[in-house]
Amino acid sequence: MEATRERLAGTIDQLVHRTSPKTIARRELTSVKGYFVDLRTGRPRTTNILKVAGGVLGTVALVAVLRRVTRD
Repeated sequence: MEATRERLAGTIDQLVHRTSPKTIARRELTSVKGYFVDLRTGRPRTTNILKVAGGVLGTVALVAVLRRVTRD
């Protein structure tokens, strides 16, 4: 009975740790960072950076064009 209680307490501690906002934020930050930086070498992943930058610039250009068209 005591061993089961200790195992259950350990499981609850793991769940509390996994669901804490700090742990979730750290895990998400590592995930995003891993998309832009190779975590093994520390070098930037330029292809992924260029994809995101292109998407942002395309969106900004589209919004600018739409604003200009709707003003006239």
